[in-house]
Amino acid sequence: MTTSFIPSAERAAADGPPPGARRRWTVLAVCALSMFLVGVDTTIVNVGLPAVGAGLGMGTSGLEWVVDSYTVVLASLLVVAGALADRFGRRRVFRCGLVLFGLASLACALAPSPGLLVAARAVQGAGASMLSPVALAIVVNALPDPRERARAIGIWASVFGLSMAAGPVAGGALVSAFGWRSVFWVNVPVVVVALVLVAVFVPESHGQRARRLDLPGQVLLTVALCAFVAVLVEGPRIGWAAPLALAAYGVVAVAVAGFVRVERNRSEPLMDLGLFRRPAFTAAVLGAVSVFVALNVGLLLTTFALQHGRGWTPLAAGLATLPMALGATVCAPWSGALVGRLGPRRPLLLAGTFTAAGGLCALGLGPDTGPARILLAQLLLGIGFGFANAPLTNTAVGGLPPSRAGVAGAITSCARQVGAAVGIAVAGGLVSGAAPAALAAASRPGWLVVTGCGLLLLAVAGVETAARSGVRSRD
Repeated sequence: MTTSFIPSAERAAADGPPPGARRRWTVLAVCALSMFLVGVDTTIVNVGLPAVGAGLGMGTSGLEWVVDSYTVVLASLLVVAGALADRFGRRRVFRCGLVLFGLASLACALAPSPGLLVAARAVQGAGASMLSPVALAIVVNALPDPRERARAIGIWASVFGLSMAAGPVAGGALVSAFGWRSVFWVNVPVVVVALVLVAVFVPESHGQRARRLDLPGQVLLTVALCAFVAVLVEGPRIGWAAPLALAAYGVVAVAVAGFVRVERNRSEPLMDLGLFRRPAFTAAVLGAVSVFVALNVGLLLTTFALQHGRGWTPLAAGLATLPMALGATVCAPWSGALVGRLGPRRPLLLAGTFTAAGGLCALGLGPDTGPARILLAQLLLGIGFGFANAPLTNTAVGGLPPSRAGVAGAITSCARQVGAAVGIAVAGGLVSGAAPAALAAASRPGWLVVTGCGLLLLAVAGVETAARSGVRSRD
């Protein structure tokens, strides 16, 4: 199943005859390249954060914003990007996203100060929001045959899992060889190649009926997400009961209440809040958040423990996450096959079990723990991550009519990015100011959070099973 929003996929209409078989799979390859860029840039910076901090004189909270400014903007703009693509043309919006992403990557690579780097990362997130959802809509439109489409979506899910897990390995190699700015420079030639391929191979398409833009809902959602993440990142520094923190709590509460009110009164809301009345859907959204909390907590804690605590190079720290990449790459397509054959329950149980086991394995890590245990913890987390995405998306959209499945996919995509931002904020708050010798002890609450995320996935499996049993009993 897909890991991204399919804007108006159920009413997609090609602006011409369907492309030939070779061209259809070329379209998939081009669009999967953009998805790989988006996923890699969510995690590639993690291993380079210590080098970024040293190069620009940034503290831990500033480094958290380097990651979270990207993920928060990406999460808040995913849905509106799909609506814009339906209205103005998917290829057109996709190309605009590539240009914006490439220019922002260039700005990141050249950033002379922390503020400009964070701002450029936010713009990069805006460009990324036009890539992953719109690209998948292009693929769905280009592959009208249901069997071909199912295979394509399975490949898409595998690319997504691989990109998220491969980011730290690629980042470690680049930082060690060329410095931290190289993790942004590398995007530029890839974007140029993608723009050429899009111009040559990707057809234009629109939604048969363009959705109205919900600007009030979009503004309120963005304010709520930004204020929520801001207080998580800055809370350890300013104090959780400081006047500024209390003001942020108020902003979050008002923005969320306003968002709910606006969405309930709109004929075409940004988000269909009625979906949350389905227990299985709500559980899937929470599961999507928990998976990305676990992934990002694990990555950041490992990065700081190995580089700051043990003096490892960025390359060595990146290679330590290679088992995670391997586990995710192998298990993501396997998970999709299991969902197709047996339903989402078994992959969810495997995801929860391996994620919790990875957290427990890392819980005992100390300054003198051997590499074998570190690698085992990363492998367990990668297996859990690989098994999680397909069943969560299936649980979110299962039983829904096509007219609501796209919006359900959009909400779970937002939930993943919110989870990534929360994970970075939580991990950063734990290790902020910790001396190298104290990093292992400071990280233990974070590994408990990872374990708790795995247990939450087991609970999601239980809710999904109960929901299916309820449907069968009604039938």
